[in-house]
Amino acid sequence: MNHARLHSPLGDILLHFDHEALRGLYFDGQKHQPAAVVQAPRDDAHPVARSTGAWLERYFAGERMQTTPQLELQGTPFQQKVWAALLRIGHGHTATYRSIAQEAGSPAAVRAVGAAVGRNPVSIIVPCHRVLGSDGSLTGYAGGLSRKTHLLTLEGVLPPGLPGIR
Repeated sequence: MNHARLHSPLGDILLHFDHEALRGLYFDGQKHQPAAVVQAPRDDAHPVARSTGAWLERYFAGERMQTTPQLELQGTPFQQKVWAALLRIGHGHTATYRSIAQEAGSPAAVRAVGAAVGRNPVSIIVPCHRVLGSDGSLTGYAGGLSRKTHLLTLEGVLPPGLPGIR
């Protein structure tokens, strides 16, 4: 395992990866970031780090990304279902925790979906920022609500100029 540090419009991002796949993408200081990320050897020039960096540059430039970097997500079977559902939320679209619970085959597990979304190891690429409360409210985001607001504005979901946008 290795890690890399990238700069973004929303602050530094830490990547965690093996020789061929991205395993984690965390904003610096993000909730639920494993300590192992920064303890792994740093390799900013690794092909996984470079390709993920290029993906992020295009994303932050406003490009609609059709593909993702190679991912290797580690989690429970339920978390895997939730994260797979997140990957199906298209750019510029949102879903609710309830709709994700239904898609994951557990319609009553809304809180468990919230926990799985919060533990998403690959922010931005696995778009947990696209999940809203049932009433359309901007609920928690492990990277911080100002970042969630920024990402949704970048994707055209929210109008520019809302409080909290950097």
